[in-house]
Amino acid sequence: MNSFKFMRPVASRLQTPTLPRLVRGFAGKSYEYIQVSSPKPGVGQVTLNRPKALNALCTPLIHELNDALRAFNDSDETSVIVLTGSQKAFAAGADIKEMAPLTFSEAYTKSFIESWSLLTTQVKKPIIAAVSGHALGGGCELSMMCDILYCTENANFGQPEIKLGTIPGAGGSQRLTRAIGKSKAMELILTGKSFSGVDAAQWGLAAKAFPTYEALMEETLKTAETIAGYSRVAINACKEVVNKSQDLPLRDGVEFERRVFHSLFGSNDQKVGMKAFAEKKKADWTHS
Repeated sequence: MNSFKFMRPVASRLQTPTLPRLVRGFAGKSYEYIQVSSPKPGVGQVTLNRPKALNALCTPLIHELNDALRAFNDSDETSVIVLTGSQKAFAAGADIKEMAPLTFSEAYTKSFIESWSLLTTQVKKPIIAAVSGHALGGGCELSMMCDILYCTENANFGQPEIKLGTIPGAGGSQRLTRAIGKSKAMELILTGKSFSGVDAAQWGLAAKAFPTYEALMEETLKTAETIAGYSRVAINACKEVVNKSQDLPLRDGVEFERRVFHSLFGSNDQKVGMKAFAEKKKADWTHS
């Protein structure tokens, strides 16, 4: 039996460019709730694979996701990561059956949901979310943790936790508010109303919304491949400075950006890139 579960192509016309290759760093590993692949050079992909539950986010799934993200983050062959689900559901929320019986002391002492924060605290490489179908509750929060969010026009986003007598617990109230503003986020969280991929793109939550699932996956991989074609040192630095803009006052953020900019003059790839530009050649990045 193979140690890997690979994502099947989304359409016949995409089969040749998206056929995944064996991913180094995953030898001997077998996942139950996710699939890992490398559909393009320098691109790692994690596909949530719990179809009967519409990819509901249970703790074992999150542990597998974190394990895969760590492996891609440590890989010398991966520059960017794609996170996706199925055409029907990116992730339809956290697993209610797992949450329902918890007491306050259990949730608090076991730091329930805290492990979800790996995407934002430990993964240095950019992550692109490709969202189709449902992205509700924890699924919406998971997509917002990613660095770029692409979706289909009919994707179904929302933070419906109020309907369960609770609130978002994995950053939904914070990231949604920062992305679309307090008033709109407050309305959505207090009413539990969902919103479409078109809305997400218009409000700035998503970078782009695509008319079909096939277009979503094709364009996501194009973007990932473009990013993977640059220096990994500069890629990681770009992610770091943009993310700092969400945490720092403008003056401090500009100062931080300048210091990172200065630091890149100590990298080999700054010399490689500027020399190649001057000579009108393609840069041969060393990723150092």
